[in-house]
Amino acid sequence: MTDKAAEGYESGGEAAQEAGAKGPDELRRQIERTRSQLGDTVEELAGKADVKGRVQARAADMRDRAGAMTVQLRSSAAQAGHTVQGKATQAGHAVQDRANRAGHTVEHNLPEPVRNAVHAGARHRGPMVAAGVAVGAVAAVAVLRHRRHGR
Repeated sequence: MTDKAAEGYESGGEAAQEAGAKGPDELRRQIERTRSQLGDTVEELAGKADVKGRVQARAADMRDRAGAMTVQLRSSAAQAGHTVQGKATQAGHAVQDRANRAGHTVEHNLPEPVRNAVHAGARHRGPMVAAGVAVGAVAAVAVLRHRRHGR
């Protein structure tokens, strides 16, 4: 160490002692505060360096979001399914009323492909409802994506 460095070290030490600690007890308190601050800083740095922990926390957050979105999509799909079922019921009643006014059966007024679809739907109600819910879910996802991305 050079003489100037030694002087600066000694005078810096004295300046620090004069400006900071007013005795051994005060110096001990300052040291304890500095240790505590250093510990906090090391803890923060360790948290930032814990990539695995941060990834796990992010994954847990994403799972929570996905769960919430699943609930929302199921609700939207169920609502869409009910809407589709209601519209189909209204259309069926309209066709029935029209057939009744004309004195015909409903099947008489429907084209052959529609008649076949109605008969298949009557025989297999469960899959038809599931298909309606699936169509509703696809529509709900499309609407949500459109709203989110503005496209």
